[in-house]
Amino acid sequence: MRAGFYTGNYTYEVRDVPERAPIKDEVKIEVAWCGLCGTDLHKFNGQNGASVVNPPIILGHECSGIVVEVGPECKYFKPGDRVTCDPSYGCGKCIWCQQGLPNFCLERHGVAKGFADYVYPPEQNVYHISNHLDLQSAALAEPLSCVIHGLDLIQIQSGKTVAIYGMGSIGLLMLQLVRYTGAGKIIVVEKETIKQKLALKLGADMAVNSDQLEQISKEENIDYVIECIGLKKTMEQAIHVAGKNAKVLLFGLGNPKQPLQFNQFEAYTKELSIYTSYLNPQTTNRAVHFLESGLLNIKDMISAELSLEEMGNELRNHIYSKQGKVMVYLSGKR
Repeated sequence: MRAGFYTGNYTYEVRDVPERAPIKDEVKIEVAWCGLCGTDLHKFNGQNGASVVNPPIILGHECSGIVVEVGPECKYFKPGDRVTCDPSYGCGKCIWCQQGLPNFCLERHGVAKGFADYVYPPEQNVYHISNHLDLQSAALAEPLSCVIHGLDLIQIQSGKTVAIYGMGSIGLLMLQLVRYTGAGKIIVVEKETIKQKLALKLGADMAVNSDQLEQISKEENIDYVIECIGLKKTMEQAIHVAGKNAKVLLFGLGNPKQPLQFNQFEAYTKELSIYTSYLNPQTTNRAVHFLESGLLNIKDMISAELSLEEMGNELRNHIYSKQGKVMVYLSGKR
């Protein structure tokens, strides 16, 4: 089978790797679609994602597809089932899993490397999807589940003002979910015109640049600030523009070599609460249900459908990633 590898030093290769039968409770899935995640770009640029990166590794983790075979211990899936995956494995036994925090599992590792013709996750990481949910949209269950976890942490109250930095796929999902919290005003911070227009279409009240948000923050209280970019500059500004008694969610994956600096006294006098969000503990089922509801506009977020072979150029040049969500087609089944 084919698989797309990050091989180190800004290189990407499509290789042939052995196809095999599933063992134990594994579910062998023919991958239909896999989303290109910001963490894939981080890995390609020599940085870590949610875990330490030691190339060569197969990229991708936001995948959906059709079951083709199951292991002898699998109970709840059969060939032909349409499914999506949670790529993050939790053992269910360690001290963190026992507390309902599998994102901190002592044995956590990835079990669905989606830039491949087939993946073999254990059935605890596989989720049925309804027939009316297309497989391309279902591939976004993983990033959506991460967004749900982040928003669970900050508990947005209705009628409040929310600012969101970055209208990549995560920011656009954040925007749409925040809209359903009943936020009084949603301000998005995005420099790309095409993304500003899409954000306004998907429910933002205002689309501004960072300087404009700075001015707005002097005139009104911003109750929640959600940073979905991961740059030192925007994370520091997110803390600065947050209003009194505000909550700041640093959702973007930052560079560990560039720690933040902020005015602790300013944060103290505003009584800020600063949050981070790590992975998607026990939120995938909710993400699937949200996608099945039809409440989210997924199609307008997608900027390109590329083959596995075309991904090398995209990883190097970010041609379509700058415009929206890039989807990689494997089988391409809908």
